[in-house]
Amino acid sequence: MMNAVDVIRTKRDRQPLSDEQIDWVIDAYTRGVVADEQMSALAMAILLNGMTPREIARWTAAMIASGERLDLSSVARPTVDKHSTGGVGDKITLPLTPLVAACGAAVPQLSGRGLGHTGGTLDKLETIPGWRARISNAEFLRQLGDTGAVICAAGDELAPADRKLYALRDVTGTVEAIPLIASSIMSKKIAEGTSGLVLDVKVGSGAFMKDLDRARELARTMVELGTAHGVDTVALLTDMSVPLGLKIGNALEVEESLEVLAGGGPADVVELTLALAREMLALAKIDVDPEKALRDGRAMDAWRAMISAQGGDPDAPLAQAPVTETVLAGESGVLATLDAYQVGVAAWRLGAGRARKEDPVSAGAGIVIHRKPGDRVEAGDVLLELRADDENRLAGAHEALKNAWTIGTAGAAPSLILEKIHA
Repeated sequence: MMNAVDVIRTKRDRQPLSDEQIDWVIDAYTRGVVADEQMSALAMAILLNGMTPREIARWTAAMIASGERLDLSSVARPTVDKHSTGGVGDKITLPLTPLVAACGAAVPQLSGRGLGHTGGTLDKLETIPGWRARISNAEFLRQLGDTGAVICAAGDELAPADRKLYALRDVTGTVEAIPLIASSIMSKKIAEGTSGLVLDVKVGSGAFMKDLDRARELARTMVELGTAHGVDTVALLTDMSVPLGLKIGNALEVEESLEVLAGGGPADVVELTLALAREMLALAKIDVDPEKALRDGRAMDAWRAMISAQGGDPDAPLAQAPVTETVLAGESGVLATLDAYQVGVAAWRLGAGRARKEDPVSAGAGIVIHRKPGDRVEAGDVLLELRADDENRLAGAHEALKNAWTIGTAGAAPSLILEKIHA
């Protein structure tokens, strides 16, 4: 007979968990037999003592087995997905999903909501009037076959063990455990049923992983997990020391995504969208240039079809925050740095993000960036434009932005794509 205390002691004493222990504890926790305080102790032991590749693979498999696994075999197109570990201004899923669909693949994108300084894809799309995040499995499969593009919330039966454990990690100081991060992400993506997966692992102040070595370890772990479960998986390590794009916030990031789909948009957003699209199409074995699909309007057509299929009005005006205030440069020179984390916290305080999962978010709140590192600025130039529904939120944003940038005699935008990791 298994019991939670023995499993905790094994990992506490720096011993590997057996396959049987892992299978039992995940199943028992999902059913409520293992209490939250017991799983909290085990999660802390994993954070402190780590897991072997075998343990991580078995833990991931057990989380997948806790619920249903979608069957995408009825979808005629090759299936490929992308996952980002999150950052500031990271709206790439929005233009990327219809772009890759326009090139002939099917993209089953199960997305989440924002928490803290990072934005959530579902929060952004919900600023489009009528758009629904929750759809049934039947609707999901039908839309994937018809349009090739779906962005929606994961169903309750997809890796339910992960949903319980994710919430627990958030309140027990165990979010940073690489085995638990990797298994959390990959259990959902593997259960989703996609054949190929491209991971965008962010590195820098605005990312979950601040350190390149730890980001590399996480990426390698996830690539190995995907490959072991029959999902062709590659990862790009990308910079998140500077906010991505020029607009931070829910409706603001939809606006910027539409600019990209119309053939414009900021250079960094376009660069990363195309880089990820090329990796996804390579996994799907589709020899098409995604840049042409942006230029000729096919990607925008796929966007409109995707939004309409989930009840959204692609022509409806987006929310605008009524309160605006500018942040000015105090001296002349070259903008040398602009800290992604501080800008993200400021946008959160303006109302674009949430502190708890149940908190509401503002559709129109956020920040418009007028200068990026490498740009020349003069004293009095606008660096940032703050937007909020309530002027009382401005003070907190200004506090978050203290020392968020430096102006010097030289500066340059950092390299966006740092490394590629594959099996």
